[in-house]
Amino acid sequence: MNLRDKLRGLLVRLYARRVEGRLDPAKVPKHIGVIMDGNRRWARAAGSTTAQGHRAGADKIEEFLGWCAETDVEVVTLWLLSTDNLDRPQEELVPLLGIIEDVVRSLAADGRWRLHHVGTMDLLPPGMQAALKEAEEATAHVDGIVVNVAIGYGGRQEIADAVRSMLLEAHAKGVSMEELAESVDIDMIGRHLYTKAQPDPDLVIRTSGEQRLSGFMLWQTAHSEYYFCEAYWPAFRKVDFLRALRDYAARHRRYGV
Repeated sequence: MNLRDKLRGLLVRLYARRVEGRLDPAKVPKHIGVIMDGNRRWARAAGSTTAQGHRAGADKIEEFLGWCAETDVEVVTLWLLSTDNLDRPQEELVPLLGIIEDVVRSLAADGRWRLHHVGTMDLLPPGMQAALKEAEEATAHVDGIVVNVAIGYGGRQEIADAVRSMLLEAHAKGVSMEELAESVDIDMIGRHLYTKAQPDPDLVIRTSGEQRLSGFMLWQTAHSEYYFCEAYWPAFRKVDFLRALRDYAARHRRYGV
């Protein structure tokens, strides 16, 4: 690293410290959702392979959770693999699944996070299913940030699964379709989502400059605030995270009004 890069790094750290010092702890989001976008584009720009880009993105996760642990954030949802991603060519999907499985096991072994899978388990390979179940069981006692690992996740699929669960529950209880139709409300559907009993995301961060949700938590983000960052996920820095928190704290939340 040359002198210029060292100086730039020092200035960034000083600026991050200044931003952090001005944050109001009372205005920190309790639940942050993250659309970790840009691994492949980061890899192309760096002259690396797609797998190396996904690995660099995976390495960023624990660093990001460490930043969250320094605040009052209680829940973090990480979108690691969408249902659409499962249609990628096998030469890309297989290494990606291996990297994600390593992430799940590493987060569980860390001991600071309580892992919870959100997504359709049946769409995932047996090895991934086993890793997720083991991670949830191993961290169930942890009194730390709840980390939702969204793997095999799609917003429309989640709503469809919630409706299916609601219908099956009604059938098991002997409730008629007419009775169910009369009793269905927002809270009932919410109780059948993957994130039941959790607060909805206050803030959703998407990296790589894309400004869309791509189906991320369609139900839960109805009143969320969004922050779009130009940096690719592997290049996402603490100062970028602090800027997102500062931007969130400066907003007057209207909850859809």
